[in-house]
Amino acid sequence: MSTAASAPSGRQSPRWARKSTIVLATTILALAVFGATTQTWIDVRLDPTGASNSDLHVQGSKAATAVTALAVVALAGGLAASIAGKIARWIIAVLITLSAAGIVLAAVTVILDPLGAAQGSIAAATGVSGGQADAAVTAFPVVAIVAGCLLAVCAIVLPLAGRHWTSRTKYDAAARVKKSGSEPVDEIDSWDSLSRGEDPT
Repeated sequence: MSTAASAPSGRQSPRWARKSTIVLATTILALAVFGATTQTWIDVRLDPTGASNSDLHVQGSKAATAVTALAVVALAGGLAASIAGKIARWIIAVLITLSAAGIVLAAVTVILDPLGAAQGSIAAATGVSGGQADAAVTAFPVVAIVAGCLLAVCAIVLPLAGRHWTSRTKYDAAARVKKSGSEPVDEIDSWDSLSRGEDPT
């Protein structure tokens, strides 16, 4: 009887569905987008004739101001997913998906019209808006696009992976069977156990 009862609890969730995997991937990707916005997205030559070497380097946070905020939203959503319930995970997944779509859209806009995206920085540097200049895009908008697409994948996987996660409500704690010694316990599970007054070891 005890063997049959403990069998379901001994089932190990797939590696891709582990909470630590999803949360870590979302966090890293959101930080990658945020980090990309601190780098130069557009190189501007203010004098296209080459008479002077007046170059301007526009950061992603200025070329696409929304990307930084959206990256923070995705980061917060990924961290919140670690303690969210089933319904909350669906809401978080939608928010991360929308953030990822906004990141990709903003970065694509910069690639398609770098001079337009740099106009604000050009006006701030020269005091003149709408002047002639040459603008070239660096690789960092592409980095943001790739990371944004992967964030969308994480958002789609999140509710599916959440089915394999153990419920974290206090009512389920009493009925929860401890993991066997052969099954690995990730860091998030350990913290959750400690917060409930349990010994994860």
